[in-house]
Amino acid sequence: MLPVVALVGRPNVGKSTLFNVLTRTRDALVHDMPGVTRDRHYGICRLASAPFVIVDTGGLIENAAGLDTQTVRQAEFAIDEADVVLLTVDARDGLLPTDRAILDRLRRASKPMLLLVNKVDGLDENNALAEFAALGMASALPMSAAHGRGTTPLLAALEALLPKPDADLLEERPDEGIRVAIVGRPNAGKSTLVNRLLGEERVIASETPGTTRDSIRVALERDGKKYTLIDTAGIRRRARVEDALEKFSVIKSLQSVDAAHVTVLMLDAREGVADQDTALIGHVLESGRALVIAVNKWDDMDKYQREQCVASLSRKLVFAEWAKQVFISALHGSGIGELMKAVNRAHASANHKFTSSELTRAVEAAYTAYQPPLARGHTPKLKYAHPGGANPPTIVIHGARTKHIAESYRRYLENFFRKRYRLEGTPIRIEFRDSDNPFAGKRNVLTEGQAKRRTRMIRNAKKSKR
Repeated sequence: MLPVVALVGRPNVGKSTLFNVLTRTRDALVHDMPGVTRDRHYGICRLASAPFVIVDTGGLIENAAGLDTQTVRQAEFAIDEADVVLLTVDARDGLLPTDRAILDRLRRASKPMLLLVNKVDGLDENNALAEFAALGMASALPMSAAHGRGTTPLLAALEALLPKPDADLLEERPDEGIRVAIVGRPNAGKSTLVNRLLGEERVIASETPGTTRDSIRVALERDGKKYTLIDTAGIRRRARVEDALEKFSVIKSLQSVDAAHVTVLMLDAREGVADQDTALIGHVLESGRALVIAVNKWDDMDKYQREQCVASLSRKLVFAEWAKQVFISALHGSGIGELMKAVNRAHASANHKFTSSELTRAVEAAYTAYQPPLARGHTPKLKYAHPGGANPPTIVIHGARTKHIAESYRRYLENFFRKRYRLEGTPIRIEFRDSDNPFAGKRNVLTEGQAKRRTRMIRNAKKSKR
């Protein structure tokens, strides 16, 4: 494993901003409101001579209660696994009693530490550092994470404290495996599912809607396969999203769908399918991502409620009937094995390898079984096909008058390919292209011999009429 560096401190001191600077990403959600980060957020810093893992944590507060208690616990997990801890303070706020309490907690952990005095831009650095000298830290580094200042001295100080990673780790890029985005409305059980799959309290799960604010990536290995689970914030209807922070969370969730190989849409079986769920599936389809529908909290329902739920799913999700529906209990673990099998099948289907010859034969069979309707008195012709890409599977069909093929015939071809190749859980894209006429746009130019023969034929025809 690579060395681990944990960012800790009070809320809103700039830890997430520094995380983004060190990882050269925008993975961590940044907002002026304190307490945005709640879960541990991992990334890799490659700016130093040797890479290391950087962990963003939620703000440590005294006398925590409710969700704050779980946020503090997540930060403590990060401290326990860290090789070096970066205590981050706010130069504009000055030294606060909470900073002293956090330092006392870190000293009990007996981990190497560095003090980062952030937000020194516009201030006298010497005065800012002097105020925090009361903490008794051997070294304090002035920073301006928002402007990227102070990262070079920080990396140099970390290099002296971190253990050297194995040479093999310096060359290898981590294998993310199958990227699985878990999306849904608030309180559908997404974080509970992630924790159940991992077998540990990796992300905060609560009955309070909106607990998860950022998109958290977590590595998982199960039955010899590697995955990257992406826990996302709950997505409500746009009309109900008024807070700017929630808008950013929704954007990050939708971006996670685009970055995933497979999307797991979680539904609350007790609430059924809402308009927001169908809108989410629509976004998945536009992104071309494989889809598995996980119907959660199934164990709390009686027989009649289950029958009503299944009927509702069949009626409202007819446009995505190709997506596997798995009934689970994220809390108790029932159905989890079947869910991961569905994820594997959807990923395999989305990356199915076609050949041009087999696709051409399939198009011929589909065309023979059912021809497209007449368009302007003519029947469109389908001649041959070839693969156009994967994830989603894309099939390019060449023919004549394909621009006039009805949408119903496109759906017929999609279902035909899906059954023929047993594709489950993935959308299929079909592109029609008209074959070019080799003589289109060309003038009928005769050779000299052809012109002479034509002249003789016209002259003889005139003589015969006389």
